[in-house]
Amino acid sequence: MEKSKKEKKDIGAELGKLEKIVQWFEAQDQVDVEEGLLKVKEGAELIKDLKQKIKKVENEFEEIKKDLSEDSE
Repeated sequence: MEKSKKEKKDIGAELGKLEKIVQWFEAQDQVDVEEGLLKVKEGAELIKDLKQKIKKVENEFEEIKKDLSEDSE
């Protein structure tokens, strides 16, 4: 269970970082191309990592669901 709490905290932190990148773009009148590219790369890495973490959490939920189904039979 402790690992799931850490995963949830990590997911929340990474979503926060992604939100800050979005806010940065929204606050720009004119985006500096080089800085914008760095932000896009950072965002892409965050999204890739988040997809993996979310998939892992989904798998954990499926295992719990499976265990509960087996217990009720």
